[in-house]
Amino acid sequence: MKIAVLQFFSWPGRHGDLQDVYTRGLERLHIMDQGGYDAVWIAEHHFSTYSVCPSINMMGMHFANHSKNLRIGTGISLAAFYNPLRLAEEVALLDVLSGGRVNWGAGSGFDPTEFRAFGIDKAERRERFRENVNIVLAAWSSEKLNFDGLYHRYEDIEVLPKPIQDPMPVWMAATSTEAIEWAAGQGHSILMDPHSSMQEIFAKRQLYDSALEKHCHPVANRDIPVTRLFAIDHDEEEAHKIAASGAAWVTNSYASKSEDAGNNPVDRYVDEIVIWGKPERVADQLMQYEEEMGLGYLLCAPLSQNTFTLFNDEVLPRIN
Repeated sequence: MKIAVLQFFSWPGRHGDLQDVYTRGLERLHIMDQGGYDAVWIAEHHFSTYSVCPSINMMGMHFANHSKNLRIGTGISLAAFYNPLRLAEEVALLDVLSGGRVNWGAGSGFDPTEFRAFGIDKAERRERFRENVNIVLAAWSSEKLNFDGLYHRYEDIEVLPKPIQDPMPVWMAATSTEAIEWAAGQGHSILMDPHSSMQEIFAKRQLYDSALEKHCHPVANRDIPVTRLFAIDHDEEEAHKIAASGAAWVTNSYASKSEDAGNNPVDRYVDEIVIWGKPERVADQLMQYEEEMGLGYLLCAPLSQNTFTLFNDEVLPRIN
């Protein structure tokens, strides 16, 4: 099982100095870089304290400069908000300067505030996202870009630099059935969300594999990261408190704004989604998911700093 971390820069309640949030992220990075992790995936968000990382490529460059072994994942580039040529340039430059370590993950976004502030009609988000992704990929693979789409038209544009990696590893965030089927139809690998139970994730993975086969794309040898929220403590009751607090943070900050989330209460996250408990219980659960559901790439989203420490020190040795 490959292991990576989804790095949020959350500032709940604005407690402490925001600079400390970034410092903790860098401290984690140093541990991960020497600890056998596959990648750090960075979350991009805007205009809230849910994750104060408005420039995913700038943060990616910061992390690349402070690491040697880790791949640098965008988890995710909110592609609908970008000029696609600028996005292609910046991600390619990050790949060049990091020595070819970029995992490009892209998604359409969900937060109404972000769409309003950027002047993008949320109803157009899927079409804009898909067109922008197609432009980015074409810019990387074409000597001169020619494109005539719904929102953008380009003629003989040379986009430089090109990524070192050819092809660039690409993932699409896919939560809904429609998104999964579109990604599979294009042959893209997917990032699987932290807001579904593992049983739901397993069903989505079966749908994805079937759609790949339907469109004659290979199923084998794909890294499909599955994001899981974690709350770990040596005290079971304390782990439960961390899980409940984290679930409240997620539902208030994120899931309540997502059209795919419905009206799921906090206890659904605690009961069905967050992996919580003592280190040995968490490790056993992960090994069960690996054996029974084929979990091959875990994207860990710790809900506390102590959770990350215990995951690294006591869970990781048990599952590797």
